[in-house]
Amino acid sequence: MKQSWKKAIVASMACAALLGVGVQTSYASYQLNPEVKDATPALKRAAEIGVRVSENPAMQNLPNKDAILVMSFGTTFKNSRQATIEKTVEDIQAAHPNTKVVMAFTSHIIVDRIKQKEGITIPTPEQALAELKKEGYTRVALTTLDVIPGMEYSYDSAIFELYKNKFKKMTLGTSLVYWMGQENQRDDVTETLKAMSTEFPKLHKHEAILLMEHGTPHPANAYYAVMQERLREMGMDNVLIYTVEGWPSLETIIPKLKEKGIKSVTLIPMMMVAGDHANNDMAGAEPDSHKSILEKAGFHVSTYIHGLGENKAVRKLFVERANESWNALETAAVKTKTHHMMK
Repeated sequence: MKQSWKKAIVASMACAALLGVGVQTSYASYQLNPEVKDATPALKRAAEIGVRVSENPAMQNLPNKDAILVMSFGTTFKNSRQATIEKTVEDIQAAHPNTKVVMAFTSHIIVDRIKQKEGITIPTPEQALAELKKEGYTRVALTTLDVIPGMEYSYDSAIFELYKNKFKKMTLGTSLVYWMGQENQRDDVTETLKAMSTEFPKLHKHEAILLMEHGTPHPANAYYAVMQERLREMGMDNVLIYTVEGWPSLETIIPKLKEKGIKSVTLIPMMMVAGDHANNDMAGAEPDSHKSILEKAGFHVSTYIHGLGENKAVRKLFVERANESWNALETAAVKTKTHHMMK
């Protein structure tokens, strides 16, 4: 029942609330109460969650010329980039063979380094959209390869806000993990962890897996706590999450490993690519690498240096996120009642 409900919304967007002029979301958890007759722009904006859609009335007479823009932070590690980001973009292209698909990196530093080192010009989202505009594209579906809706997804959202009125229609899909089963929404957390677990090694009693996340100053860092709880619910008590730059840190995880009597750990990056963090911070030979710190603490350490984009099951989820943005682009706006946020 839950699955059919979800698919019905994706297909028709019939349950989406109208949020401002031509703006709506496809997976709104809340709607505005019928007693609210004249919702303010701020209240409408607050309800913009899930896949976002913007239509520009001034351009409605322009012909449809559609494109998909795939946004990723990027990496200077060429082999990992090809096996993860580029492979995922290829999968998205395969799902939309007759549509122009463009890849853009949100890290301007990585864009510059790749240009200097490899002579390859990968556009930023701003540059990609400027080029699409120049080429006459009028409708763009934005999709992201971000894992959680943190700082990088905020960049993606800013791109949507700043460029939506330059096109006839623009949509923005969600990050890999967005919904967590609240208010009858789907559970991206469990879905993603199940996809990841297809590459987990089999664990014995005194063994554990440590999933290395990036971490973020954004409040979305709290997603890691939800992921940890889902792992517990899934019976994966010896799979622990830690972050490079956020919470929990490796130092907070080591005491838990000792409490559990863990002797051996496998380090796995829970990042799109196996770049600098995976190869150096996690698995490097330096004394301050995670591998070295754990070995000094008495653990036997193995490393699995592969990005999420190398996992076929995870790539499938990214394609699904892109498809949601595309479906929203292709679906006519549905005007429904505005309801006040409930609960």
